[in-house]
Amino acid sequence: MNKLKRFFVEIGRIFIRTVIFVYCKIVYRIKIYGKENVPKEGALVFCGNHRTYLDPPLIVVTAGRHMRFMAKEELRKNPLFAFLGVLFEGIYVKRDEKDISALKEALKTLKNGGCIGIFPEGTRNGLEKNDGKIKNGAAYMALKTNAKIIPIGIIGPSKPFTRNAIIYGKPIDLSKYITGKKVEKETEDKVSEIIKDEILKLSKTKI
Repeated sequence: MNKLKRFFVEIGRIFIRTVIFVYCKIVYRIKIYGKENVPKEGALVFCGNHRTYLDPPLIVVTAGRHMRFMAKEELRKNPLFAFLGVLFEGIYVKRDEKDISALKEALKTLKNGGCIGIFPEGTRNGLEKNDGKIKNGAAYMALKTNAKIIPIGIIGPSKPFTRNAIIYGKPIDLSKYITGKKVEKETEDKVSEIIKDEILKLSKTKI
């Protein structure tokens, strides 16, 4: 991307972030907690609970770091989400098959010190639908790249003019679980449980 194009992209991101942020503050009365827990530098995987379509843009505009969100391919059919995906470099995943290209792109971003946003539940309200289980994608990416996990709890009914909040937890350092280039399934499962427990703890915080 040339300098001029990057300049206009950055201006567009700032404008859209501001619009979404103001909208969330006014309409959903969003309160932000724990933003000081987000490191200014280094690879991060943001993992939160997923309630509504509002969640991804809410994280993007409040985290304080540019991130590439992983989202289902079907969202490209929605003009608004397609536009946001282009502007914020979304990574689209084909959910019905093992999408190696999306995973490779996410790993490349993390290895370059960037940030990835993902909902380990795999779908909205997934912790309820999946009997409390989450997918191992976030754990695998963090273990493969030594990125830190930022757990997120999103709280509230997500209805206009009700109280809602987003809470950023302290970074989870997984370096002690990395024993080599290969990521063992048992380790993935263990780390996924750690991630899930932190998300649940934050999402059950009283506001």
